[in-house]
Amino acid sequence: MGLSLEITSVQKRYNGKAALRDCSCNFAQGGAYALMGPNGSGKSTLLRVCSLLEAPDEGDIVYSTGGAVLPHDIALRRRMTLVLPRVGVFNTTVFKNVAYGLRVRGLGKELIARKADEALDAVGLLEKARQHALTLSSGETQRLGIARAMAVEPDIVFLDEPTASIDEENTKIVEELILSLKKAGKTTIILSTHDKEQALRLADSVIMMREGRILSADGP
Repeated sequence: MGLSLEITSVQKRYNGKAALRDCSCNFAQGGAYALMGPNGSGKSTLLRVCSLLEAPDEGDIVYSTGGAVLPHDIALRRRMTLVLPRVGVFNTTVFKNVAYGLRVRGLGKELIARKADEALDAVGLLEKARQHALTLSSGETQRLGIARAMAVEPDIVFLDEPTASIDEENTKIVEELILSLKKAGKTTIILSTHDKEQALRLADSVIMMREGRILSADGP
């Protein structure tokens, strides 16, 4: 059963400056959500807090499944993944980058190989599986980050500016990948973007942010 996420009165400060101010929102299992707002509006901070990489200073981050609230333990953290705009890659092959998350989850060698190949095929990088990851272009690197996320089949995927600083061709590929995840309906998608048209193309609900506050949410 998938995950639902509810955040209530979340606040976050850095060096005394508010990055998130009293943010509350519900994210239903299987939905697609786009956070929009100018630089400094709190989009990236909200993604980091929701993905449990950072703890809020105040407020609650509540994950549940079937009505049961889940502890913030390693089992929950392995059910979600965050893809950053400048994906960090390991100093090894493309294949081993994708396989890493599967290995730490204790999967067998054959299953790891199958899932990694399937994820690389989905993002159009299977033929580069043995290539060194540091030699990929910026667009290919972003697709690699999405392959790593897809391989572990997360219940929730957080995408921070998934098409930032990549060309039109790679942007189209990344958007098609997000839409395929959305269509499958198994993974909750929460992404940030500056592009209103992109938000409308990819998300069911657009959440507007400004100065660390959630102003509105359009859609289901």
